[in-house]
Amino acid sequence: MTLSPVDVILWVALPYVSIAIFIGGHIWRYRYDKFGWTTRSSQLYEKRLLRLGSPLFHFGILFVAIGHVVGVLVPASWVAALGIGEDLYHVLAVAVGAIAGFCTLTGAAILIYRRRTVGPVFSATTVNDKIMYLLLTATIVLGLGTTVLGNLTGTPHDYRATVSPWFRSIFALQPDTELILAAPLGFQLHVLAAWVLFAFWPFSRLVHVFSFPVGYLARPYIVYRSRDPEPRKPRRGWERIG
Repeated sequence: MTLSPVDVILWVALPYVSIAIFIGGHIWRYRYDKFGWTTRSSQLYEKRLLRLGSPLFHFGILFVAIGHVVGVLVPASWVAALGIGEDLYHVLAVAVGAIAGFCTLTGAAILIYRRRTVGPVFSATTVNDKIMYLLLTATIVLGLGTTVLGNLTGTPHDYRATVSPWFRSIFALQPDTELILAAPLGFQLHVLAAWVLFAFWPFSRLVHVFSFPVGYLARPYIVYRSRDPEPRKPRRGWERIG
């Protein structure tokens, strides 16, 4: 199969450029912008909507990430070796993936609404934040849309036969572009949005995903002591009479 220049750019060059920026960007950010490695929390400005939207988004995206790791990086033959058949895997993937996706999307919608309607939070929102929310929401919507529409129409696409092996071929440095070209347009758009998001990731607040308080495990205990080694004596003139 002869690839067009556009196919080479989208399905060969873009993934490697995105991976390089993702890794190099995080190294650069950690070395030269440690004080900017933060979520820039806006909890002090508003808590009611944050208390609802943040858990929905974070727990939802966690299960979405786990599902992608299993579905994309783990070959179907390995899953079958564990006794999980194709039908069972499909039911679990659709059920858990749909619930996690809707939770993530709902949480993101609440957080975006909060940023737009709460004055102090909106004032603290940068252009970088707006781009991040746009890319993140687009990636989630495209991924959830392909799953839901495929099952509603009764013709779900087996991404483990196209997208997953193509993704693994990228890391094996032998990109098999024919596999991703055989996937439906929705999956292709979802993949492209994900690569753009990964390239933008190191320069946004999303870097906080890789913040782990490892130092706390080896940090010595904090010992509180009084400034005066001896208890203070009563001042002269304040002694009790009699």
